Amino acid sequence: MNSLARRFASLLVSAGLLFGLAPVASGQSQQAGLPSPDALFEAPLADGPVYIVPIQGPIDNVLARYVRRATRDAEAAGASLIVFDVDTFGGLVDAADKIRKTILDVEPVTVAFIDKNAASAGALISYASDRIVMVPGASIGAATVVEGGSGEAAPDKYQSYMRGLMRATAEANGRDPRIAEAMVDESLEVEGVSEAGSVLTLSSEEALRLGVADAILSDMDAVVEQAGLAPTASVAHRASTIERALRFLSSPVLQSLLMLMMMGGLYFELQTPGVGFPGTIAAVGAAMFFAPHYMIGLVQSWEIVLFGIGVLLLLAEIFVIPGFGVAGIGGLVLVAGSLFAALIGNVGLAFPPFAALAPAVGTMAVTLVLLIALMFSLSKYLPKSERFGHLVLSPDLASASGYVSSDALDELVGQSGVALTPLRPAGTADIGGERIDVVTRGEFVAPGAPVEIIQVRGSRVVARPSTRTESS
Repeated sequence: MNSLARRFASLLVSAGLLFGLAPVASGQSQQAGLPSPDALFEAPLADGPVYIVPIQGPIDNVLARYVRRATRDAEAAGASLIVFDVDTFGGLVDAADKIRKTILDVEPVTVAFIDKNAASAGALISYASDRIVMVPGASIGAATVVEGGSGEAAPDKYQSYMRGLMRATAEANGRDPRIAEAMVDESLEVEGVSEAGSVLTLSSEEALRLGVADAILSDMDAVVEQAGLAPTASVAHRASTIERALRFLSSPVLQSLLMLMMMGGLYFELQTPGVGFPGTIAAVGAAMFFAPHYMIGLVQSWEIVLFGIGVLLLLAEIFVIPGFGVAGIGGLVLVAGSLFAALIGNVGLAFPPFAALAPAVGTMAVTLVLLIALMFSLSKYLPKSERFGHLVLSPDLASASGYVSSDALDELVGQSGVALTPLRPAGTADIGGERIDVVTRGEFVAPGAPVEIIQVRGSRVVARPSTRTESS
């Protein structure tokens, strides 16, 4: 009897210890934020590899094409899970929308693993995944659309479009749409987290508590383990060398520099006719700007054709048609329009929504401001540089250098005469009873109009329209 009592007492003690330790273990599990596999994945995953696809750095159209290629590779390989390694502060809205659509339409289960940052467009991409997992100390939110040049909040029509994207994406995956909208609209309040007047950004713990994140895990291996798969089943997908080079060339800063090379080189080449250093710079800038974008389908053929036509019209305005009229204005419009169209992800004549145009507008504005500053400064200081003479052919035919005219044309300066042929700008004029080949500074002079010689440089006689009659 005493033996039975002692056994019964020991069983009670064991049971007490077991139930006493259970809450502690449960608290530790909740504190670590490690849900059971059933909590992260509702059903067992099919057999297949786990594809890990990085979404890092600025969100651009090259990254959108890479994500589409990576998901297709994962589907072709029969992947059971695609994990997007997200660490970004945002980027282009139209590119983020393309990635969002790709993730929503993919067949395997998707997880956005936020390794520190999922801001702006990164938040939209994360919301498109079936599950969101964050590392400790990560954040998600701040999805307000900003203007590319100043970084200020874009007008409300852009914010409205982004709010709609966030709301629709949250609803597609069963998340609270008002929390998603609060990441864009500062007028919305999330009780206990963010007051009205500030855009919502959530920490890992806040996102888990509000149901935005499904788990807080320390690394990628923990995600694979939660899926019930071995780490050896993981496939780290990587961008190709060409894709990495294209991402570098398609950055907004480099796009501005390449457009500056094109337009600045073209301007200075027109100031110094002949294929020289400025023309080479313009050609290299055009090749580096259009070729990579054309290779990935971001530039349409008609945009390149418009750019070429615009350049030809500008050349015609300078060398064929006098003055600055329809050809010159048309050339400027076509060049600027083709460059702007190349900055946005249009398909044919179908252009993206207004919200996607803000970065392109900012890039064009910055480029034009820099171009005007470059034209002003170089036009004023560069011709005085001795090194400039080694880059551009600029012969000095002054008499002081030993160049003299056998006909003593210097004596013609100040004399008046009559244009015998149209000066476009070159032609022939009657000066003192002699036929003299003259050229104007761009003005058109009709036959019979009075002209005056204002400069003689070697054999080049420069004339201008005059109100005086022919000298006797």
